[in-house]
Amino acid sequence: MKTKVVLWGENAQNEKILLAMELLERDNKVMLYVFPLEVATEEFYQSLLDLWREGKHVDFPQPHQVIERPLSVSESLLPDDIKVERTDLISRAQAEWHFVVLSAKLYEMYKTELDELKDKIDKLSDYDDKLWAEAKSFWSKVQDQVKDQNLFKEHSAILKERTNILFDKLKDLKKNLQNEFEKTSAEVSAKFMEEIREIEEKLEKGLGLKPLFEQMKSIQEKYYKAQMTKDDRKSVWDKLDGTFKALKDKKPAGGPATNREHDKSRLQARYDGLVDTIGKMEKSIQRDKQDLDFQVKKIEQTDGQLEMQIRKAKLKMLEERINSKNDKLQDMYKVKKELEDRMSRDEQRKAVEDKRNEAKEVVKQKIASSIEAAKEERETMADLLENAAARIKVSKGGKKESFIDTMKESLTETFEDVVDTVKAVAEVAEDKIEKAVDSLDDKMDVAEDKVESVLESVGGKLGITKEKLEAIADAVEDKMDALEDKVEQAIESFTSSDDDKEKDSEKEA
Repeated sequence: MKTKVVLWGENAQNEKILLAMELLERDNKVMLYVFPLEVATEEFYQSLLDLWREGKHVDFPQPHQVIERPLSVSESLLPDDIKVERTDLISRAQAEWHFVVLSAKLYEMYKTELDELKDKIDKLSDYDDKLWAEAKSFWSKVQDQVKDQNLFKEHSAILKERTNILFDKLKDLKKNLQNEFEKTSAEVSAKFMEEIREIEEKLEKGLGLKPLFEQMKSIQEKYYKAQMTKDDRKSVWDKLDGTFKALKDKKPAGGPATNREHDKSRLQARYDGLVDTIGKMEKSIQRDKQDLDFQVKKIEQTDGQLEMQIRKAKLKMLEERINSKNDKLQDMYKVKKELEDRMSRDEQRKAVEDKRNEAKEVVKQKIASSIEAAKEERETMADLLENAAARIKVSKGGKKESFIDTMKESLTETFEDVVDTVKAVAEVAEDKIEKAVDSLDDKMDVAEDKVESVLESVGGKLGITKEKLEAIADAVEDKMDALEDKVEQAIESFTSSDDDKEKDSEKEA
């Protein structure tokens, strides 16, 4: 875009004159040189067109007049007493030169920003990722202006050359940092490998699996927080994963509790990874906000409407980027809350299950005690029957003896049935308790009827008085009631525990 114009015109006396106009963009001014016809030779005119307009020096002949005019969008570049035929050239130059001034100011602004960035980088002793991002952001802005043709090629070339020098300095610092990081990463990786090898050795020796699992989990947590290169991280992960699989292969097949522990570990790993990702996203948003604050400060120093519009466009872009990242961050927060709720529910479920298992053990012990008590009652009843048999023994000898033995055997079988029923209660306690209780009641009734029937039969055949038979029957009935009470207490205790479990299940649901 030309910043010099040469054309013919006339002065106030209608005399022909040669005009040479030059833009001083730094000063936002236009210099107008007026040559009278007597010095405006054809040779001088051609030198202005071919040399002066291209930026080469040309000696101006005397006499000539120099007029300084401010560059304005509304006012004409020419004084009122000078007229030209090509007014379109003047109008076009006026519009283009206004853009040239704005572009020059934009260039100067970028030069200032680049100088500030250069001062920061020159003071660095170690690589700074923040300054690298700042340099990238700066060059991105320059490229946007070049793409929109808001900067001239010579200006963009200067900015590019100076920016490349800064990038080269940062690359050298980054290379040193990378070498140091790789060295540190190798040391961290070797330490992880050594710890995992120690666990593998313990596994080969057959040591306890649970402590080894806990140690591996601890190593895994440190792995997620460690800073390593991509290759070192992959090597450690492969070793870590292989050792975990070896431990799981050694571990006996588990039931639901084992599966829940596995799910809990996976859930925790997912939660830890999400927390780490949230932290990175928050840092990224913070960096964008710092860039936004920087642009806001710059827009306060903006000169010219064009630069103001450029800055506002940049601010809008940063705001949209921040809004987009904030939306993603809110989604992450929701997932984090869901995972926390799931882990909380898992903990509550585990507590309920532990309580339920504890209650089952208590019930088993109570039933075992009831069975033992029933055994003692059976032995007591056998002694009672033997005593009764001794009292009703008379001179008929063999027949009575045989009959009493029959009665003892019958009653003994009856009480054995009662005890077997108690055992059945223990075996079907969780899913058939009501049926077992009904069976027990029926058998207790049968036992009582059978005792009474046997005693009546004995009395009829042996001629024993009614009072003696009633005494024996009362004694048997008392023992039967005692046995029944003990069995009912055990069952009542179990059903009470079962009700508590149902309530826990309802709460869990």
